[in-house]
Amino acid sequence: MTAAGRAAVFHGPGKPFELRTLPLPEVEPDAVLIRVTLANICGSDLHFWRGDAPLRLPPDGWIFGHEMTGRVARLGARVTTDSLGRPLAEGDRVAYTYFYPCGRCRACLGKEPAACLHKVGRPLGPSTFPYFHGAFAEYYYLKPGGALFKVPDALPDELVAPVNCALAQVIFGLSQAGLRFGDAVVIQGAGGLGLYATAVARDMGAALVIVIDRIPDRLALARAFGADHTLDLREVPDRKERVRLVREWTGGAGADVACDFVGFPEVIPEGLEMLRQGGTYLEIGTISRGVTVALEPAQLVWGAKRIVGVIMYDPWVIPRALDFLVRNRGRWPFERVVSHRFPLERIDEAFAAAEWHAREGTPITRAALVP
Repeated sequence: MTAAGRAAVFHGPGKPFELRTLPLPEVEPDAVLIRVTLANICGSDLHFWRGDAPLRLPPDGWIFGHEMTGRVARLGARVTTDSLGRPLAEGDRVAYTYFYPCGRCRACLGKEPAACLHKVGRPLGPSTFPYFHGAFAEYYYLKPGGALFKVPDALPDELVAPVNCALAQVIFGLSQAGLRFGDAVVIQGAGGLGLYATAVARDMGAALVIVIDRIPDRLALARAFGADHTLDLREVPDRKERVRLVREWTGGAGADVACDFVGFPEVIPEGLEMLRQGGTYLEIGTISRGVTVALEPAQLVWGAKRIVGVIMYDPWVIPRALDFLVRNRGRWPFERVVSHRFPLERIDEAFAAAEWHAREGTPITRAALVP
């Protein structure tokens, strides 16, 4: 194996990525070096790229990205199995978490690792060990304490790459929101998370799934993933009419669960209106700090509604997500989620193509980089 690998270094919104060659790190006894085979551009990556989720970057830039899969390149001396105790060897295909709960805070001690305040550290530059901090590179360093799982042979990389972000987030989020058999679900946003949420809600026993977006091709794909009704924001521009339609489709009651997979807070009040009495709003999409939205708190009180925020997931979700894909591979068109591939050196083109906000034309569902 070569002693170096390439990485795309981000220097801030509006600036091109810098392709840099970095030395491979010495692998700690409880760590794993992974050769990235596919890395997707997630919606949150676009937030950082646009600059609407600002961060203080290191002076030498930042290697980011997190939705990925790969093969074991080097195992730490004490790593012999995956997180389920199955034998692990160099060359094995793996899915893995990209965050590291500390194990020592109130949330971790309460068995809520997804809520750990320290699970994601501050951005580190490519000059800082272990150099390969993100997905947009030829290698990724899974630090000690990271969870990883062998991938079933039945699943190609295109299906596995979204597992540790979009799919895992959706499975955990709908579970946290208390989705039950026979429920009605509203999904705001038909990007990667929204499409997976449509299929997962069906798999969990949802009786009715409604998907809202403004891009016809995405809505058509949502129907292929099991949506009963779709709402095109351009065809139904009036918010009150959209709420009325949701109530009509749910027999006048409203949805049991509504979800934000858009990432812009303006959709939240509408989603709350679409809920039934006692319904739950799942907030996953909006990661940008400092943005606000006007809410009427009495709507929550008189409606006995609740809002559940989810930023990560517990590691047990990944093997269940892989099993979900194996069970349902022929049921829904998962291969259409990753719609375009780009080599690492074309990362600027890949981000520009993946951008969908305030743009006309047919969008890319998920752009993938092949390092």
